[in-house]
Amino acid sequence: MKRIHTLLAVQSVLAILVSINRLSTWTLGYVLPNEFLRWVDFNNMLVIPLISLTATYLLKKTIEYNSPQRDGKMHIAWNLVFIVGLYLTAVSYGGHEVTNYLHVRFCEPDPGSDLCRIIIFNDDEFSHWIFFTGFIMVNTAILFLQNLFPHRDNTGRLDIVLLLLNSLFLGVGVMANLGFEEIGLDLYVVALLAIVSVLLLWRRGRQPMFIYYTAAYWLGLIGSLAAQTLR
Repeated sequence: MKRIHTLLAVQSVLAILVSINRLSTWTLGYVLPNEFLRWVDFNNMLVIPLISLTATYLLKKTIEYNSPQRDGKMHIAWNLVFIVGLYLTAVSYGGHEVTNYLHVRFCEPDPGSDLCRIIIFNDDEFSHWIFFTGFIMVNTAILFLQNLFPHRDNTGRLDIVLLLLNSLFLGVGVMANLGFEEIGLDLYVVALLAIVSVLLLWRRGRQPMFIYYTAAYWLGLIGSLAAQTLR
């Protein structure tokens, strides 16, 4: 549990850094003199996702342990889902951050050209479709690997408090991104993961990842819907 809490704490810190990176003016400068990207785009594409996905992989390895399930077909299947999800998530970041930079810099004054039409489609739609597919696959894999490898010790009160504390950062991050924009596919993705996580919690009990994801996604979902209602 100590390693699980540490890896989830890494994700919590990253949630704060994502907000600082996107909302502050500190990262609006260009990475190189040729102005190929701003630091905000570079950090969103390479630095933050790389740390996040590394922590997620280590979390997956922490959940798994030696048991007959390791050699089973379900373990192989969920590992494949996880790997494909990581690939799609990485591809989405590469496509989105570059086209988002080009969109904001060159296409907002004149969005009607053929070049800008392609850039905007990649930025606002195609990269999002890929990201949400990868996001669902990675997080569903983590949930069902926890189901396949249930935590062997009791989850004590302190562990639950720490899981809920870390889930708060993820939930607030979800609400900050979804509650103040037009409702799109992202809200349905969060709703799907919220339903899956609470069903697993109900059927299999207080497993660490079930507690974490249930609290985070339901907080994010309810908070986003409330914010949308008050807009």
